[in-house]
Amino acid sequence: MAKARIAVVGAGLMGHGIAQVFALAGHDVAITDSFKPNLDTAKERIAKNLRDLGDDERAVERVRTSPMGDAVRDADFIVEAVIEDLPIKQKIFAEIESHAKPDAILASNTSVIPITGIMQNLKRRERALGTHWWNPPYLVPLVEVIETQWTSPEAVAFTMKLHGDAGKKPAHVKKDVPGFIGNRLQHALWREAISLVENGICDAETVDAVIKAAFGRRLAVLGPLENADMVGTDLTLAIHKTVLPAIDSRPGPSPYLEKLVKDGKLGFKSGEGFRKWSPEQQQELRTKVLQHLKQARARD
Repeated sequence: MAKARIAVVGAGLMGHGIAQVFALAGHDVAITDSFKPNLDTAKERIAKNLRDLGDDERAVERVRTSPMGDAVRDADFIVEAVIEDLPIKQKIFAEIESHAKPDAILASNTSVIPITGIMQNLKRRERALGTHWWNPPYLVPLVEVIETQWTSPEAVAFTMKLHGDAGKKPAHVKKDVPGFIGNRLQHALWREAISLVENGICDAETVDAVIKAAFGRRLAVLGPLENADMVGTDLTLAIHKTVLPAIDSRPGPSPYLEKLVKDGKLGFKSGEGFRKWSPEQQQELRTKVLQHLKQARARD
């Protein structure tokens, strides 16, 4: 794709990583944030990531920090990456639209909030969509591209190509639903994992061990529906007739999870959640995940 002018609204954990990916792909990127410390350190963090990954450090020269109006005014593609708060996102997009070109594509990086709710008050909703990046953006290849009932085919096509040419793996989400594809699948698994512990079937450590030592080993190369076809849809149906009635299907959060939060057991934040975590254990796990993602990126 020819060089595009990109604007990233939000210079935090996700925003600076998204800016990094586009800059490395050769695009000029303007990044903005109302929180000055985030903006002031954005290029420094990008440069550090590039060095750490062995990527071209000169890419950071294609990134500039700017106030909102200047950042989005001439942009061809604008992506918002702020906190998961619907009213805040709506307010930001109202401001973005007041400064942006009429033909600029507007995208929200949200994990679960329906794009329809975020973009419903825009004057030109046909150019608005969602782009859900995964953390960290420069290591996880997937970007979900979510269209609404208003999004034009041209906006979807441009966004899919823009991200594909930047080295990402765009997935077209054709209907705007909470959680899109990835998080619906992920949290369906989490719901049953929590239920197994809640009902005394096993402890949290065992749940994680079973996943990592069994089907988790092949998930990177064998998707669930590929697996179903491999074993046969007839066997899959027979298994479902037995196991699905016994799987947790509550429409709301687990009372066990709600009690953990009520008791202040917030996971890494407090040192205990489903399991106890020392600072050393936390750092060990974070490092292990990061190294795994780096190795996967190198293989790709």
